[in-house]
Amino acid sequence: MNRSVLTVVALAVGLFAHGFVQAQAVPVVQGPEAVSDWFHAGQSFIAQGKALQDNHRRAKNVVLFVGDGMGISTITAARILEGQLKNKPGEENRLSFDRFPYTAFSKTYSWDQQTPDSAPTITAIATGYKAREGMLSVNHTTARGECNAAVIESKKVRSVLAHAAEMGKSTGIVSTARITHATPAAMYAHTAMRDWEADSNLPKTDINTGAACQGADTAVKDIARQLIEVSPQVRQSLKVAMGGGRTYFMPTSAVDPEYAKDKGRRLDGRDLTQEWVTSRSLYGRASYAWNKAQFDAFDPASNSYLLGLFEPSHVQYEANRANDPAGEPSLTEMTDKALRVLMKDPKGFFLHVEGGRIDHAHHAGNAHRALVDTIEFANAVQRTVDVLKAAGTLEDTLIIVTADHSHTFTIAGYPSRGNNILGLVREVPAKDGAALKNSVDANGRPYTTLGYANGPGVRAGSRPDLTNVDTTDVNFLQEALVPLASETHAGEDVAIYARGPKAYLVRGSMEQNWIFHVMMEAMK
Repeated sequence: MNRSVLTVVALAVGLFAHGFVQAQAVPVVQGPEAVSDWFHAGQSFIAQGKALQDNHRRAKNVVLFVGDGMGISTITAARILEGQLKNKPGEENRLSFDRFPYTAFSKTYSWDQQTPDSAPTITAIATGYKAREGMLSVNHTTARGECNAAVIESKKVRSVLAHAAEMGKSTGIVSTARITHATPAAMYAHTAMRDWEADSNLPKTDINTGAACQGADTAVKDIARQLIEVSPQVRQSLKVAMGGGRTYFMPTSAVDPEYAKDKGRRLDGRDLTQEWVTSRSLYGRASYAWNKAQFDAFDPASNSYLLGLFEPSHVQYEANRANDPAGEPSLTEMTDKALRVLMKDPKGFFLHVEGGRIDHAHHAGNAHRALVDTIEFANAVQRTVDVLKAAGTLEDTLIIVTADHSHTFTIAGYPSRGNNILGLVREVPAKDGAALKNSVDANGRPYTTLGYANGPGVRAGSRPDLTNVDTTDVNFLQEALVPLASETHAGEDVAIYARGPKAYLVRGSMEQNWIFHVMMEAMK
């Protein structure tokens, strides 16, 4: 045996004999990777990038996904939660759109707001113009509260959906919010006030001129009515509109078919759900569905038009959907059915899909529901990729995933890897082999990883002791700093993800309204 080897062996025996070498303690926090996995994953990423080729084809189809309120912290937390629901640490997980090759940042300020609301942000995305707070698809010279229909007509800006209709493409809208809510409504409606969803929501008089508004022939149409009375081109083009908000389409004399306590909101006595069926039947077989059974019975192969309104107001949160009395489809199911209707058009299609209830859960200070809805939103994106790939048209389709704005939602503390994202913060122990324990604030009380800068989660008096509180419960409200009845939006940039024709134009730091121009460049 080599002398140097003998020396090493003798030294090791001596050390063991004197107790100088002890078994290494095993860290209580462990990832699943081997040391080499990190290097190989990086090399794989580089190889994928080298193989990437910009798609310069014209887009036959465009699908625009908007996660309402889906800021970057929401994406991160949802990514971790989805991974943990698969019994993994979570941090290494990727949501479906995380795999898209092109990304950018979107600057979300509106024409008159540093931190915006959904109306001007979706107007920017949908029309290419920055707009004012609360306004939908009208330019920024529009007066606040403008009620005159002729004035609104002169101020309106056309949406990407309207442009697609003029190109002869089929179009569709899917949302988990009311279909008359800001984000879906900007695709087909023009109004100075996003809240004018039914005629009963219109003011009695114009705030600027004092002229009659509600019930007046000169007044702008409410948003629900605008969906029915869109231009002839859009009327024929708009094959699918699904979400919530059916009472905005029903007369006040009508009782909601699912909840007897809810009545229609229309003062004009019109049943716009029936008018949808009648007016669209001029172009093909048209249906209205308000429950899961009717939704399931609609066959895209033999039907052309579907209006689906599955709740009096917004549809159920995904975390609650299974308990819906009449049943309602998931966002993924609605997206799938919309695609199968629209894909029949040889000229292609434009589809807008909104995950609207992400925003609502954040306003309520309820991270659990917000993150579950974000995961379902990502599922709808994946289903879209799968359906288009199976149909052989994926590479002809530009898919953009973005948000209109973010929220004051934070991921804080120093939680260990794999720590329950909905749970209390537990840090990596100072010594390997030691057990995890809750991190505590200056008063010795534990705190959660997730929180809000403001909102309803403020507790009276000093911070509560959360030691024995189930912070993962679906109804738990994360703590907030500033007490507000409803948590607010935040003003930082949001992410844009893209794949398909002209997706390479999504890059760097972008004004939010440039997203419209990317879609138009891809289609034209």
